[in-house]
Amino acid sequence: MNIRKELERKIEKKREEIASLEKTLGEARAYLQALEDTRKLLPKDSDTHEEVVLRPGTDLAKVRGVLQQEGKPLHVEELLRRIGKSPEKKHKISLSGSLAAYARDHKIFTRPAPNTFGLVEFETADGLTGDGPPENFGLDEPDALATEG
Repeated sequence: MNIRKELERKIEKKREEIASLEKTLGEARAYLQALEDTRKLLPKDSDTHEEVVLRPGTDLAKVRGVLQQEGKPLHVEELLRRIGKSPEKKHKISLSGSLAAYARDHKIFTRPAPNTFGLVEFETADGLTGDGPPENFGLDEPDALATEG
């Protein structure tokens, strides 16, 4: 009879241990789920810090040079003229497609307007180019900013 009580005590102790481990496992799973949900909120390329390098002499490298020299986005036809190519339809399609691929990934080039491309470095901290509306845009009085304070 004494053996039966000892076995029941060990069984109960093991059940309590299992319950404790299951609770710890549940907490670990919840933590893992929270980490995975947080990861989904980050941009896909945030953990890859590889810098995209354009091969020297290519049309894209030439366009980058033109844009750096100009300091603002340019239309694809103007870009073609500046790199020494005629603004024919086949050239426009080819260059626009190449630039758009980089712009979609937000690498090197941006597309602030249709068929207009700029550089990522032209954007300000808020993600917009510097050619936005003036500071007093939408105010009734043009000098209302000066009187606020």
